Amino acid sequence: MNLELTDEQLALRDTVRRFLAEHAGIGAHVRPLLDDPTGSTDEVWRGLADLGATGVLVPEEHGGAGLTVVDAGVVAEALGAALYPGPWLSTAVAAARALTLVDDPSLLGGIADGTTVATVALGGLERLESTGSTLSGELTSVPDAAAATALLVFADGALWAVDPTSPGITVTPRRHVDPTRKLFDARLTGVPARRLGDTPAAVVDAVTDDVLIASAADALGAADAVMHLAIEYAKVRTQFGAPIGSFQAVQHLCVDMYETVELARGGVLHALWAADGADADERHLAALRAKAFAARLASVGDLAIQVFGGIGYTWEHDAHLYLKRLLGWSAAHGGSDRYLEAIGSRLATAEGN
Repeated sequence: MNLELTDEQLALRDTVRRFLAEHAGIGAHVRPLLDDPTGSTDEVWRGLADLGATGVLVPEEHGGAGLTVVDAGVVAEALGAALYPGPWLSTAVAAARALTLVDDPSLLGGIADGTTVATVALGGLERLESTGSTLSGELTSVPDAAAATALLVFADGALWAVDPTSPGITVTPRRHVDPTRKLFDARLTGVPARRLGDTPAAVVDAVTDDVLIASAADALGAADAVMHLAIEYAKVRTQFGAPIGSFQAVQHLCVDMYETVELARGGVLHALWAADGADADERHLAALRAKAFAARLASVGDLAIQVFGGIGYTWEHDAHLYLKRLLGWSAAHGGSDRYLEAIGSRLATAEGN
């Protein structure tokens, strides 16, 4: 297992970073879309598609790049560092993986070329059932539903595709801590749905794990970015005639941030590798660890604001947006306690054997 990025992956990272810096900066792109339910613009989404970022996990025979989850993690980390608010995780990871695993290519070409924006309802399923070719029930915390042209739903052992504009579906924004992530609740009443394929538990588990792992990579990018912003600030902000970075208390804050980021990086890289190269059990354990321990990345945002001092609390500064992104990740798919308990249970079972 080699956890170092290849030259090709480094080039992919640099290309995505450069595109985001030029076309989707925080001031010019992210902030204007904080109150926009779609979190995206056609120009930037099409640009990501042209880079191959939306089709990174789409097989080559369906128009995608046919790359690995590690490659997707490289893109996710760059998007997290830029606080990108659009539906990339929902479309390029969750939907692409779900469609590939059920062997239904009908939407994959559109995902690859950017004409299809899809999202998957994961972890928020409530009383949803299929009747013939319609779905009824409720979904909670569905990401990017307002931007999606296709809503993918797991119900009754199958994956279904729903048009979010169909009669009988009501989509309501869900308030939460992170304005760069768009979450919605949906009520479906006899909504027409197209059955895409069977979904045994292993398929649902694999998609869920991949989303957790890619989301952890996104959080890693956000934490790394705000850490470096704080460190650079500590070098130039002076007090009592010296840079504040020369004060031991500030140095300790910077070291704590660095330690947390690098420990999380190792776990995220291992989880990305496991999504590609490990068996289902090891992949799931790696996803649990990524969620359980990378949730600590929110502390990096908190420490960064301590370094910035009063300016870090202001609306004009980006530090609070990074903190909210990281707090949103900590809360997503449940807090870290349930994942720590799952890891502990597995370790206890293994020790008992």
